[in-house]
Amino acid sequence: FGGVITSSPFQAFSSFENENNLPKDFIRRVNSTNPYENAWAKLESSKISLEEFDKLFAEESKNMGHKIKGSEILALLQGNVVPEMLKALEIIKKASFTLACLTNNFNSDEDKSVLDNHNSNRNKILELFDYVIESREIGVRKPEEEFYKIAIEKTGCDPNEVIFLDDLGINLKPAKAMGMTTIKVVNHIDALKELFELLNLDISTIN
Repeated sequence: FGGVITSSPFQAFSSFENENNLPKDFIRRVNSTNPYENAWAKLESSKISLEEFDKLFAEESKNMGHKIKGSEILALLQGNVVPEMLKALEIIKKASFTLACLTNNFNSDEDKSVLDNHNSNRNKILELFDYVIESREIGVRKPEEEFYKIAIEKTGCDPNEVIFLDDLGINLKPAKAMGMTTIKVVNHIDALKELFELLNLDISTIN
């Protein structure tokens, strides 16, 4: 969802780093260090609370040279919905393809200021999907192989007939290894052109 249906949080990360005189891509380095057991991994697998994440991320970032509270980072995650992506979802659904949202997220009910799971616009978009598979619900997250196995089991799809989009290369590798066709979303329009070509759909219908 984040970075594919919405704008990338990395833009917000970069702005935060500039405003706080932090090294470029520092937040991404913290997130990618020990990626299966760090604060992000534990939060998105429902293993720690928001309060515990706040403290653990601060500890991890401090150990890497610059202390940042986890709550400050969570406040940066609200992206804007990319209208072309929303239109694409509607077109793909009308064409009778199966749609599944495979997303890493976390329970935010404790704090309504971050990624409100009850946001009406977000829920309306999720209703377009036939399946929504969330890390917070199943206890594992991308790029753990088990996440993809669960997704295939729940959807009943053949991996060789799946096109998987993600904005992180690390999340695409396990999917590709399972036989899925993968698209890295760097520029949303370029990603859609590639997707619509694979689906034999007319990209001009998005405009």
